[in-house]
Amino acid sequence: MIKVEVVEENNLYKKISILGHAMYDDYGKDIVCSAVSSIVTTTINGCIALDEGSLNYEVNGKGLFITTISNDKIIQTLINNMVSLLKELEEKYPTNIKVM
Repeated sequence: MIKVEVVEENNLYKKISILGHAMYDDYGKDIVCSAVSSIVTTTINGCIALDEGSLNYEVNGKGLFITTISNDKIIQTLINNMVSLLKELEEKYPTNIKVM
């Protein structure tokens, strides 16, 4: 299962961790993992395109970790959209992804 942990402070997204594998299908064929990757990659790229210093992210053997730096409304809206899309995915695949 993919676990998405979201940390908010004062209604602003501060940290997001994405850990695990959806286990919907084999590696390379998993549509849930593919959807999560697409949603998150598009959001990170969009934020960086608007403001290079808006966030930091790290990918390692444990997962993907995002730290937002900017409190800019557009950046926060993009992050909010990402979290909303991940929650929609959770509704369709509750045994494969959990957003906390």
